[in-house]
Amino acid sequence: QVHLVESGGGSVQAGGSLRLSCTASEYTYCMAWFRQAPGKGREGVAAIDSFGRASYADSVKGRFNISQDNPKTLYLQMNSLKPEDTAMYSCAADGPPTSAQSARISNRLKTANFGVWGQGTQVTVSS
Repeated sequence: QVHLVESGGGSVQAGGSLRLSCTASEYTYCMAWFRQAPGKGREGVAAIDSFGRASYADSVKGRFNISQDNPKTLYLQMNSLKPEDTAMYSCAADGPPTSAQSARISNRLKTANFGVWGQGTQVTVSS
């Protein structure tokens, strides 16, 4: 069983930046960041596969960047943060695709098709 550990959350003023990290206990094919604000549903933020193909939610395009420096470590660089970015951010991971649909990382992000989830790290953006 793969274990994920997130770090890097915190409090920042609007316009500021934060960098989240997620470390997996073993290799994963794809990884992603999701977030959930109080009273709201879970939202896929960004995802990346082992080929470096990435997908982003429209709400964070141009502000957030997902990256890996090895197959077990995931980052989310968040710039120009807004109060509406306040949420619990969770890392997720999964193995190779089992269907044509899950082969597209954007589909996995939209459907939250990931089998392993971390505990989350809080991000709070004040105005």
